Amino acid sequence: MIAHTATSRSLHNRPVAENYLTEATGIKSWLFTLDHKRIGVMYLIGILVSFLLGGVIALLIRAELFTPEKAFLSEDRYNEFFTLHGAIMTFLFLIPSIPAALGNFLLPIMLGAKDVAFPRMNLASFYLWVVGAVFFLLALLLGGLDTGWTFYTPYSTTTSSTVIAATLGVFILGFSSIFTGLNFVVTINTMRPAGMTWFKMPLLLWSLYATSIIQLLATPVLGITMVLLTAEKMLGIGIFDPELGGDPVLYQHFFWFYSHPAVYIMILPAMGVISELISVFSRKPIFGYRFIAFSSIAIALLGFLVWGHHMFVSSDSALAAVIFSALTFSVSIPSGIKVFNWLATMYKGSIRLVTPMCYALSFILLFGIGGLTGLFLGALATDVHLHDTYFVVAHFHYVMMGGTLIAFIGGLHYWWPKMFGRMYSETWAKIACLIIFVGFNWTFFPQFLLGTQGMPRRYARYEAEFQSLHQVSTTGAMVLGVGLFLCAGVLAHSLLRGNRAPANPWGAGTLEWQCASPPPHHNFEQPPSAHYPYDYSELVYEEDECGYVRRPPSPRETLAVPDDEPALV
Repeated sequence: MIAHTATSRSLHNRPVAENYLTEATGIKSWLFTLDHKRIGVMYLIGILVSFLLGGVIALLIRAELFTPEKAFLSEDRYNEFFTLHGAIMTFLFLIPSIPAALGNFLLPIMLGAKDVAFPRMNLASFYLWVVGAVFFLLALLLGGLDTGWTFYTPYSTTTSSTVIAATLGVFILGFSSIFTGLNFVVTINTMRPAGMTWFKMPLLLWSLYATSIIQLLATPVLGITMVLLTAEKMLGIGIFDPELGGDPVLYQHFFWFYSHPAVYIMILPAMGVISELISVFSRKPIFGYRFIAFSSIAIALLGFLVWGHHMFVSSDSALAAVIFSALTFSVSIPSGIKVFNWLATMYKGSIRLVTPMCYALSFILLFGIGGLTGLFLGALATDVHLHDTYFVVAHFHYVMMGGTLIAFIGGLHYWWPKMFGRMYSETWAKIACLIIFVGFNWTFFPQFLLGTQGMPRRYARYEAEFQSLHQVSTTGAMVLGVGLFLCAGVLAHSLLRGNRAPANPWGAGTLEWQCASPPPHHNFEQPPSAHYPYDYSELVYEEDECGYVRRPPSPRETLAVPDDEPALV
């Protein structure tokens, strides 16, 4: 039985218990809150607004590309649009989406803790994100930014567009990311409850821990790079200017040393979300827990070694190119481990095709396509031809949007009842998922074909031979937009008309499902007991609760934990 389809008068007639949403009222109680849950919700609102802005810009770009001739955007304005689309989606949405919004809300509850280790630092990280977002908005309003989201020199040091405002925004956002990463590392290291060893942690926490390591080690490099770029532009100090003894390719090394690990800042939390969804909705303990956990750490570490594959055509030596190509293939191994372990978890499982699981299955297919097409870009012989074509655009979107965005939406549907205490329409949510899946492939798969035929990326005008595929892609973008707006409508409707959510509507075993929905201010009335998070033998459905409750096992029962997992004590 699917929990949210059942209705119980006893549940809906109960008075609403005090929770983090009602504990204090007024705008000040939100603006100055130290509650990690409220901070997570504020992050969620800001991130969704950024996604809306970046998405609208993307639809305008696709509309302009419907025909080879100018429709409503000049070439200069087109450059500004795709630059801001990339910068907003990368720095304001993809990087903070799961760690800052879902992570802030869930991490302490999944540890059975009252809050993160440094609540004031947590609030400061949010306001740093807001300030960084304001600088991006200023870049949009004060004349636009036309360098591409990578700010490559020498153009970024010579253009009259608002480079300084944007780079200052990126610099500030970097501190927000560092604060979040530091908070998560300390919280996971010091605030795990008694009995929760490293190998009894939920895999989402492993992925957030690995992500935080990247944030702490890589983000300072981005900050230094932005400072050097600003100094070069304002003072002409000659770090990247060859006329002054500098090297513009040095900027690429600095930028991608951060930005390729940043790809894993985006995708590792998504993989953690998928690990939770696959196990819960297959009703099986996750297969190969230790392999999935260690693969997160392996991805974080190997991610620092592969930045050079972005620069195969940037005059690197042949030896360096071969080394970076080999390292690029090696980083795909831990990603493949995760995918095959997810498939093994589903094998012979009792799969429930509820909305979060539909997004998880979509993730596996889309991320699989994105990962496999990345092999062509990691191979020297093919990358030379595909570099700077629409093949790269399609690959990036299949990994980042088909991966991070889909996992973010799936996780949002999964934890929505816990966050806001309301259930959504399962039927309409599935319809939105189907439209998003179809629209996504409709939009981006034709771009693989465009790239193989030689269509360069970032061009406002193109040859007539590419028009048909561009029109297919643009039509798909409109379908994708409809699906995303429908998804937003379903969730918004649930806040007003949705049924009350039980504490555990899905039958999940992690600690956040032991507290009420929405959680109280201090998360738990009593300290929760830690246990293996993927054991479902003690969870039974209670009609009166419209959800699952935990019952103690009988002496004859054994826990359904794979042989390679740690024994429960």
